[in-house]
Amino acid sequence: MKLILGIAISVILASCSAHYHVMRAMKKGYTCGETSDTIRISSIDSIPYVLNDSIYFERVIVQKDTIVRYKSYKVPQTRFQTRIEYRYKTKVVKADVLKVKYKNKYITKTKVNWLFVIIAFILGFLVRLSLSETFRSRIQLFTKLIK
Repeated sequence: MKLILGIAISVILASCSAHYHVMRAMKKGYTCGETSDTIRISSIDSIPYVLNDSIYFERVIVQKDTIVRYKSYKVPQTRFQTRIEYRYKTKVVKADVLKVKYKNKYITKTKVNWLFVIIAFILGFLVRLSLSETFRSRIQLFTKLIK
């Protein structure tokens, strides 16, 4: 019993995948289920024309659009193939992240010199204050008070 079970398991594990059989059939001339459908949309138009003071309509069949649709059947991937595809996608994403990091590394950000900003603000305030008429008149009154 154990011998039969062992042989059955080894046959199942060593069997070919569906991908192998499809590739082998394609080498022999199998086209992978590709079909195309052509859909033509036709409509009836009527064109009026005048003949001897009468209006007549002539019907014309017009084909307006042609659509070609392809149906193809996909062979399921094995676990090994999906694993390789996933690894490739993650490597591509990691490479893109590294490119962005490399670009951002050489962008220099300047720090704001807050002392300069504060001094500029105070100087601007003092210049505006000194140019006002009321400030000058108060300084004149202050100097008269001191004398």
